[in-house]
Amino acid sequence: MSIDKTDSAGTAQTSVDAAPAAAGASVTAVDPRLLVREQGFAGYISEFKRKIKGGDLGAIPVVIGLIVICAIFQSLNSAFLGAENLNNIFVAMVATGMMSVGIIFVLLLGEIDLSVGSVSGVSSAITAVLSVTHGMNEWLAVLVSLAAGAVIGAVHGFFFARVGAPAFAVTLAGLLFWNGFMLQILGSNGTINLDSDGVVGKLTTYYFSDVAAAYGLAVVAVLAYFVPSFLANRRREAAGIPSRPLSDLLVRTVLLAVGVFGVAVIFNNYKGLPLAVLLFGIVLVGSDFVLRRTSYGRKVFALGGSVEASRRAGINVTAVRISVFAIAGLFAAVGGLFWASKIAAANQGAGSGDLLMNVIAAAVIGGTSLFGGRGRTWNALLGVLVITSIQYGLALQGIATPIQYMITGGVLLATVVIDSVTRKTQKSAGRA
Repeated sequence: MSIDKTDSAGTAQTSVDAAPAAAGASVTAVDPRLLVREQGFAGYISEFKRKIKGGDLGAIPVVIGLIVICAIFQSLNSAFLGAENLNNIFVAMVATGMMSVGIIFVLLLGEIDLSVGSVSGVSSAITAVLSVTHGMNEWLAVLVSLAAGAVIGAVHGFFFARVGAPAFAVTLAGLLFWNGFMLQILGSNGTINLDSDGVVGKLTTYYFSDVAAAYGLAVVAVLAYFVPSFLANRRREAAGIPSRPLSDLLVRTVLLAVGVFGVAVIFNNYKGLPLAVLLFGIVLVGSDFVLRRTSYGRKVFALGGSVEASRRAGINVTAVRISVFAIAGLFAAVGGLFWASKIAAANQGAGSGDLLMNVIAAAVIGGTSLFGGRGRTWNALLGVLVITSIQYGLALQGIATPIQYMITGGVLLATVVIDSVTRKTQKSAGRA
């Protein structure tokens, strides 16, 4: 049997051959960088086939799905890929996307948090009550609401990790309790209007109109990918460790540049770079770094793989679990502020409807496993793009909300089925 050892980016580094448990020839998994270096383009094909056979589909199904969605809706309405509609999709996805980033941390443990919708509503209500009703500085009110979201999540995590109550039951109770708390503090009026030119109001309405902003961010994104990757390859070569050739890195960088500069062109053809998208990008990069490049992130993945093995390895399981739910609560609060910004108000409907479904669906559709141990925060971007694109495409066609629910549910079911089949394939290939 061949056992792959992978680095934090999920790229195979070495292969160690061990005697197979059953009779038969051993199968050696080859480092993909060696394949590319020795076989060139043929190496890519070989590595792609190996991943497919091993059930490692990655983001392929989501990317194909996005392409199909765009093609269908563009054929039905030429305005779908217009600059205005695409800008609206990018800005609209941020609120759900922020909350989905937090839920990914919980899903990596193989758990669920059903309270994030209600927590997002509490966040907007706290901000509105403190800043409007009580005259508190809006920045301070925002900080208080974010802290409240983190504390609420930590309380849920305490009952789960320390008391031993099931996360499903704890967060279901939280869903009900915090929804009632939100209604209580909003009062009989039920709605508190926010200043559209205030801190929260500008989250989804402010644009950097100078074209240099979007193009500059695109340049930064490309350099942020190329430079660290180039230096890492140089260090690998110096240490005699397999590394991808420069041509491979250049191809990847060019593809990234085409994507980010294409998005920049879309932004500049409308109003410019949206503040909401910029903040979402910062959150994605930062959270991805935490998960893949820090010891804390490795502990989260370890718990998703095996709680008992993590405990024996010396990981403080209780502390990590509590912190993960606190992170989910924090990002739920952030998402709540973006939802409040869209309507410039905090009202009784905040956090209700299909929000919870969309948050979880975005994470799962993007590629995060419901079974724990597999996923990246970038999955939130892919998943929420799929969901928001479907919603806006159907809205352009005048399709009723019930049909939107049915289609989104069908996409979610298909994704879960793919996830389940993928796990079985990986187990059969000895990669799970």
